Amino acid sequence: MAHDPPEATAEPRRTPEARSGRGTAADAAAVSLAALLPRVAAGDEEAFSRLYDDVSPLLFGLIKRVVRDVSISEEVLQEVFVEIWKQAPRFDARRGSAHGWICTIAHRRAVDTVRSTDAARRRDSEEGLRAIEEKVVDVQEEGILRVESERVATALRALAPLQADAIRLAYFGGYSHREVASLLDIPVGTAKTRIRDGMIVLRDSLGVTS
Repeated sequence: MAHDPPEATAEPRRTPEARSGRGTAADAAAVSLAALLPRVAAGDEEAFSRLYDDVSPLLFGLIKRVVRDVSISEEVLQEVFVEIWKQAPRFDARRGSAHGWICTIAHRRAVDTVRSTDAARRRDSEEGLRAIEEKVVDVQEEGILRVESERVATALRALAPLQADAIRLAYFGGYSHREVASLLDIPVGTAKTRIRDGMIVLRDSLGVTS
């Protein structure tokens, strides 16, 4: 449908919980919803405003049970009504009740929000752990580079050329693992392996203990 959802028809930012006292009997509400949705599908903003007032307390409660956070729940509620406005022409009373159709939209949007938030948190946690692990490795290996430069140079010559190149770039050139991989045109995992294996050999050659 070409219509944009009316922004101010739903009495902006009224706390849904404050409207929970309003309502009618369940059967009358069901009839009301079934009558309002076709009007909403036709772009009737007055019908959309009434629909918002009639069902927003119910939907807010449903969303909050899934999302938990009040402010996020309010944002999801607004997204749900945008979707109801856009999808109203697709509602088919023969396939289910208006009440069930609207609640399904709200529940699905709430679940999607939780999944998206959890996925973002996992990504942040994983990236943080990787950064910590790399920092720990760098601190442990830093001691090796504090020994005399001549001994280090001699020990480096004992390494396989590929390991030596990776270590020179990482510890003498100051490049990150990703930059080393890019400079040597190898996968990041391969660069890390060469650096790690080379450091093991250097530890043994220089008599450095962890």
